Amino acid sequence: MTDKNLLGRPRPDETGPEGELRHDRRVGSQELTDWRTPLGRFLAALFHRISRALGPNKALVLLLVIGAAIATALTYVVSEVYEAVTETDGVALLDQPLLDAAISARSPWLDGAVTHFTDIAGVIGMPVLAVATMLALAFRRRSWTPVILIAAAGVGSLLMTIAGKELIGRARPETEDAVPPYETSPSFPSGHTLNATVIVGIVAYLLILRQSSVVARVLTISVAAVFVLAIGASRVFLGHHWFTDVLAAWVLGLAWLAVVITAHRLYLTTRERDAAGIDPGKGTAAPSR
Repeated sequence: MTDKNLLGRPRPDETGPEGELRHDRRVGSQELTDWRTPLGRFLAALFHRISRALGPNKALVLLLVIGAAIATALTYVVSEVYEAVTETDGVALLDQPLLDAAISARSPWLDGAVTHFTDIAGVIGMPVLAVATMLALAFRRRSWTPVILIAAAGVGSLLMTIAGKELIGRARPETEDAVPPYETSPSFPSGHTLNATVIVGIVAYLLILRQSSVVARVLTISVAAVFVLAIGASRVFLGHHWFTDVLAAWVLGLAWLAVVITAHRLYLTTRERDAAGIDPGKGTAAPSR
């Protein structure tokens, strides 16, 4: 397993673009630079051309900026679907029963414990976690890639949270049904849940890229999934959000996470093709001079 000791001195083949090509191109037997659909192959070729003009890191940033704009637009689509669902009840029928169940399960010590836990994904806890992990991985791997991916993931989730709250403006549960401290911003979507899904998701992805053990990868994914689900559940338990706010946050977060991971795969594909001397215009190795 690589990156086993974050404080240890990394080997030369673990750092920089060489380390990314050697260790980040596959998860288990799954090759991340293998594009099997026409759309995937088209995007890989297009990104390769852009990378030749701008450089791989700048091309990755550009793609993530475009992706963030698309993700923000996706928030509008989800908000429209949300309004249609609430107008016909649907899953929104679960909102009040789940809140009532949470109220019945509360106790002073449990309320305090859940409040401290949910603060991990708050406006202080999650940025601290993101920055600390970003710097540790960037230093360990001698690469800007973790910085770009984690920063873009965080900014994108913030934009989606702001867009969703502005578009819907849904009221939170009544304060008498909530646990203090009370929050006053619009309820849809759950920002804690959305940010946790994206930040913890991208950190888990970056970690499993350097984990050769199946057990380690399964453990990393499981811990990340349990944490994200627990943060969402904590928002409902505390009466700070309706269940549909949390559900929408999970959907939006996973969608944006998929965009960020796809952008990284395109970046790795370009690095691989450049190392092989492949001409982006022809898809074949460039002739030696």
